[in-house]
Amino acid sequence: MSEPTPKKNLSMSPVCDNMLLRLAIRCREGLRTYMADKSMKQMQREVDKYISQFKEGYFSPMSMLARITEEVGELAREINHVYGEKPKKPTEAENSIEMELGDILFIVICFANSLGIDLTEAHEKVMSKFNTRDANRWTKINTEHS
Repeated sequence: MSEPTPKKNLSMSPVCDNMLLRLAIRCREGLRTYMADKSMKQMQREVDKYISQFKEGYFSPMSMLARITEEVGELAREINHVYGEKPKKPTEAENSIEMELGDILFIVICFANSLGIDLTEAHEKVMSKFNTRDANRWTKINTEHS
């Protein structure tokens, strides 16, 4: 009976390491493309499916408002670290503006779902309002001035 072949590390060579790294980058980019193509309705359904697995369900409107306020504060902190005068402490966790905006989006979707609001319809109504009310409020690009 022959001896079993010892398992090799995944890192077999620099060529394999490079191929694995490129594959991981492609997977990440593919996920970003998939995420970018989701409609608001799909996001609302995805969040609802996630929340529906818990007995607690959605928080109350007041708790949701508190959560949005908390997340906006975290975004403000990140903005201040990146663009403001307040550097991060060495002991502070790494966060990103992208993740904080994602947290806000998640909570907004939770809030809308809990109140039965279709965010696609809400967006259409808001854009109609801005396109009507503010049609001539701002200087448009590529317009000739008299």
